[in-house]
Amino acid sequence: MTATCEGRSVQHFLDWFRERGNPDKPWLILGKGPSYNLQHQYDLSGYERLSLNHVVREAQVALAHMIDIDVVTACGEALLAHAGALVMPWYPHVKNYVGSKTLEQWASEISVLRRLDNEGRLLWYDLRTAKVRHGPHPVVHAGAFSAETALDLLAMAGVRSARSLGVDGGASYGRSFDDLKDITRLNNGHPSYDLQFAGFARIIQRSGIDYAPLTIESPIRVYVGSQEEQMLSVKVLEYSIRRYASMTTKVTPLHRAGIEFAMPRDAKNRPRTPFSFQRFAIPTLADYKGRAIYCDSDMQVFRDIRELWTLPFDGADLLACPAQDGSSRRPQFSVMLLDCERLRWTPQSVVDALDCGEIDYQQVMFEMALAKTVKATIPPSWNSLEHFEPGRTALLHYTDMNTQPWVYRYNRCGDLWIRELIAAVKDGFISVDEVREHVQRGWVRPSLLQQVQSEYASGALLPGIGWWRDRRFIAPYKTLPGQR
Repeated sequence: MTATCEGRSVQHFLDWFRERGNPDKPWLILGKGPSYNLQHQYDLSGYERLSLNHVVREAQVALAHMIDIDVVTACGEALLAHAGALVMPWYPHVKNYVGSKTLEQWASEISVLRRLDNEGRLLWYDLRTAKVRHGPHPVVHAGAFSAETALDLLAMAGVRSARSLGVDGGASYGRSFDDLKDITRLNNGHPSYDLQFAGFARIIQRSGIDYAPLTIESPIRVYVGSQEEQMLSVKVLEYSIRRYASMTTKVTPLHRAGIEFAMPRDAKNRPRTPFSFQRFAIPTLADYKGRAIYCDSDMQVFRDIRELWTLPFDGADLLACPAQDGSSRRPQFSVMLLDCERLRWTPQSVVDALDCGEIDYQQVMFEMALAKTVKATIPPSWNSLEHFEPGRTALLHYTDMNTQPWVYRYNRCGDLWIRELIAAVKDGFISVDEVREHVQRGWVRPSLLQQVQSEYASGALLPGIGWWRDRRFIAPYKTLPGQR
């Protein structure tokens, strides 16, 4: 759809992209954050470039994106010289508030916009802030910052992969934009640019676009210790990770990764569960490259896992969580960040070390003694044992097998997990049939299906109907020879 003004036509961004764009070519979003100045460290020749706001002053781009009309007037000739096209909301903002004039009205008043319009280089879209919708195309529902809007536009156009430089969070600008730090930095009233990360997570989850900062290894690789009967909890964990992840994340259930190894000869050295040794296959599965996160399946995430992914190793091979203050439990390695290049172990190498007496089970599982350097520097909030504190808990670990919410209906944090399951079902990430199959196979309590199907799908435990079925339920863990 086009909007006509005095013989000129302003083209919708999606129509422009359909005519000229290539969804298979990756895009690079350039912002004003500190990492903007790291461009020389990367080969950027394969990217189409999109600039945010004033960045068009510094870079040649295929597309400039601006929400505020103030930025257009500030950048002036740079827009004409550096941008292939400019894309703006149909109702641009003025000093951070949605304006009453349309883009075509502004094009009649501002010479730069008029020239871009005459040359077919002015594009529009509907932004959610406007009270009136202009056309039939999808509305962009981005949040507080233009980077969210730009990523959403690319995702709507079918772009499969996007990276960024200068979209960093925090509250700093790169040195190329020092002159603007007291003029435009956080002038919309937000305390930092971190708020945009939640928007990225929603866009990634909704569209499937592969997005990450160019400065961070991607995707985030999460490996989950698992068995088939635990796949419902694995999928709830994965859904919770994806809900908050501000960059592309790949979750791998380890029991489906084709791991094979012989059992230790001595029974006392054998794994306590079928998945105890799975974590030692992670470096191999990662081709001994980059980072990897290990999690147990009985977990739920409440914050951006990028926080965990980007922790510095500071010379360690492996990072773990320290024991929680006041906890009587011994430290466990149920959440780990691994340097796969430095860790050369495999499940079989662990078995061999146990068989030759080089190490014992206690050292293998509770000290990770086969790693050269272990540091317990993962914040305890990333392995909160049976305790949830709003705003603080990043990962809740349902460690008590007897009361895990998928096998026991009175877990004190169980409503959190049930709500996550119901949200995953509503989003189509988990089907009701999957829940039903797990019930039929005896892997989860029968009443779970009633909770999912109930009209009271708020996550609250349902009274009365269906609970009697749980009395005959025997949780799968009760068939295991031992505990972790």
